[in-house]
Amino acid sequence: MFKIPFDNSYVGLGNEFYSKTNPTAVKHPQLVTFNPLLAEELGIGLNPDDPETVAVFAGNKLPQGAEPIAMAYAGHQFGGFSHQLGDGRAILLGEVIGSDGKRYDIQLKGSGPTPWSRSGDGRSALGPVLREYLLSEAMAKLGVPTTRALAAVTTGEEVARDTLVPGGILTRVALGFVRVGTFEYFSARRNVDALKQLADYEIERHYPEAKAADNPYAAFLAAVVERQASLIAQWMGLGFIHGVMNTDNMSIAGETIDYGPCAFMDEFAHDRVYSSIDRNGRYAYNRQAKIGQWNLIRLAESLLPLFDDDGKQSVGIAQDILNAYQRQYEHYWLSGMRKKLGLFEAQDGDVALIDALLDCMEKNGADFTLTFYYLSRLDNTVTAADDAIRQLFEQSGEFDAWLVKWRERLAKETLDESQRQARMQATNPVYIPRNHQIEAAIRAAEDQNDFSVFHALHAVLQDPFTLQEGKDSYRLPPLPEQVVHQTFCGT
Repeated sequence: MFKIPFDNSYVGLGNEFYSKTNPTAVKHPQLVTFNPLLAEELGIGLNPDDPETVAVFAGNKLPQGAEPIAMAYAGHQFGGFSHQLGDGRAILLGEVIGSDGKRYDIQLKGSGPTPWSRSGDGRSALGPVLREYLLSEAMAKLGVPTTRALAAVTTGEEVARDTLVPGGILTRVALGFVRVGTFEYFSARRNVDALKQLADYEIERHYPEAKAADNPYAAFLAAVVERQASLIAQWMGLGFIHGVMNTDNMSIAGETIDYGPCAFMDEFAHDRVYSSIDRNGRYAYNRQAKIGQWNLIRLAESLLPLFDDDGKQSVGIAQDILNAYQRQYEHYWLSGMRKKLGLFEAQDGDVALIDALLDCMEKNGADFTLTFYYLSRLDNTVTAADDAIRQLFEQSGEFDAWLVKWRERLAKETLDESQRQARMQATNPVYIPRNHQIEAAIRAAEDQNDFSVFHALHAVLQDPFTLQEGKDSYRLPPLPEQVVHQTFCGT
């Protein structure tokens, strides 16, 4: 018997925060995959062979205790403000308390139209469902805060995009789906009471330590700012490009959310862009930290009425908090990059050493993930194994000179070689969800109804830091004919 132990709280905020909306049933749903370990953590009794399980994940059946809603929010999209967006193809079924004592949202994505659909069909193509399942679960294994994937189903129906393609529905899980854009929604309406109600809810749910501060709302903003600085620094350390960092895609809980045209880099470039809709590079790799700050300024603007009755005082409070962002981001970025290079005792000159490597990688077309993977396997003194990493660089002379400086820097560390390598290998993944492999999984599923490519890739990505026998193809960059130059939004 399928059971979800719902314990819903967001619905208690009132109708102005959401629209009550039921999923729309589909014709012939079939389960593609589910996440038994996550289900266990959420306390969900899951039998994949039970037709009721598939019916729930398809939106054909509402489990007892569900209170389905589509959440209201606004957002800045590529810099322009839309005062009303909301969940146009996602429906929050309810919340559960996990085995860790934390509250989690369970949401169906692609489950049909809502009052926020803006003439859309509320559906998802199968490809974006598989993409988000692979990427979000890989991100979790890489140790980055993220929404999770509980299940994916096919709908037995087609959706109209550029052509007719198979439909799918993703069941995803998050610490919360409140976004920067949720606060902007009420700020745009000058609804201070709702802003306060929402802030109180988020403080209670995600930042309870703020309650003890002299100014809880300022402490709340400061906590969100630091959590976002840490998150984006983690993205940067993995060569991850979100691709659509609109304010409605920034989670207040500090998780990676909304895997649309995102991508992990192959060959490194500071200004790499994959997203087909990011025509001006607003969300390029090297702009993500600045955009994070820009989005947080929008959050601070929304919260101004809560900081102080005096408007100038409120602005001063917000500015002091926001001014800390760059310092916090640089701290988290540098800490992460030092770990990737085996530099565990801070030294002057580390930033210059890191920057020199990245510039050399860009100049010579070196693969981001493989560069750090091979570095984690090099010895501090023996150079016989250097050829593997040197082959990643079109002209290896500059890299050879960098290697000499790196080894000189490693000599200042007190860890022995085996400890240093072990720590580096626990930080630098062997496998990432590479664009061409994701595309191959989607093409096999959508074009041939073959999910074996998806399952094989997912299995490898569940152990990203361990070299797996017979899986060499999964760690290699694409051949020239396999390169994915653009990624696409799933809408």
